[in-house]
Amino acid sequence: MMEAYIRVGNESVIAPDYIVNELILKGTNQSFDTLTTEAVKKDYSFTLLEATYLERTGLRFEPSDYVSFGLADKNGVLTNAGKLMTDQHTVYNSRMFCTRWNGLEKGSIFDDALDDKEYEGNLIYLLKSGSEFIRNNSKVRFVKEAQYRVDKPDYAERAVTEALVNALIHRDYIVLGSEIHIDMFDDRVEITSPGGMFGGGSIQEYDIYSIRSMRRNPVIADLFHRMKYMERRGSGLRKIVSETEKLPGYTEAYKPEFSSTATDFRVILKNVNYNLEGDAHQVIHQVTHQVIELSTVSKQILAFCTTPKSKKELAVFCGFKDLRNFTLKHINPLLESGQLEMTIPDKPKSRNQKYITVRSE
Repeated sequence: MMEAYIRVGNESVIAPDYIVNELILKGTNQSFDTLTTEAVKKDYSFTLLEATYLERTGLRFEPSDYVSFGLADKNGVLTNAGKLMTDQHTVYNSRMFCTRWNGLEKGSIFDDALDDKEYEGNLIYLLKSGSEFIRNNSKVRFVKEAQYRVDKPDYAERAVTEALVNALIHRDYIVLGSEIHIDMFDDRVEITSPGGMFGGGSIQEYDIYSIRSMRRNPVIADLFHRMKYMERRGSGLRKIVSETEKLPGYTEAYKPEFSSTATDFRVILKNVNYNLEGDAHQVIHQVTHQVIELSTVSKQILAFCTTPKSKKELAVFCGFKDLRNFTLKHINPLLESGQLEMTIPDKPKSRNQKYITVRSE
């Protein structure tokens, strides 16, 4: 049997089986997601897919769409793309491991992980779960100006979505025992997916503004485009950079980084609220420019107070029984920072007093 070789550094080594299998697929003008399987559509459910499609497009996912979109053949047999969209976990490699590490480097999962989650199943579920994990382990600060405030998240939400979508649609699902990894540190998020550049080489060799789009899984990519999670023209990496550049406090030092090897692809998003020269969580107090870090309770209060709420309603919602302590520790700081305001400011102790979130500009 003929052997295939790949470059690793300056050496040529025998390619592992999964790379050989992908080369065979390329040679027959096929992709993993287009291959039919032994699974029959009627044996599985697609509730999440159909609900998400309706939510994001305003259109119902019709029975004929499964065939026209490449998720099943005309006999109702699912392709690998179809299996990856079932509510059931039918493709073992469809997994995502997420860890929030304490500090700037990996350590022991038992001693140095502040949060650790493993997800498996439908690709939409993985996208939503990965986004939620990053959101829950990020902070939103704000910049208080004279007349308004500006939210200052650690990461651009759209950039996070683009990075996760890129990992899900371009990853190599042939690699046995593989999964997407999200590793969060104080200063960055690293999203690593199995499979190098589909066209060969490494991303470091290319200019992301002129790179030609090549999709390892075209059916999955097309479906995510239809659901408006991505653009068809292959601008995902550029979008990650441009969305990050919009963040308050962004400088070139926080520019996202991309790297790949023959076996994996990595996106690194920098925490724009991390002080590269010192303490990342320093709170800077100035007269006209104040940066404040929001606690989990503060986020709950601000989210709940999009319409006026009483102090008692807030305490119950946040799970506090001691109203005085709750007011001192959580309501008053938000009032002082200008994120929350009273509905009757000239009568602070009015029994009809309520609180409402100050809308950011």
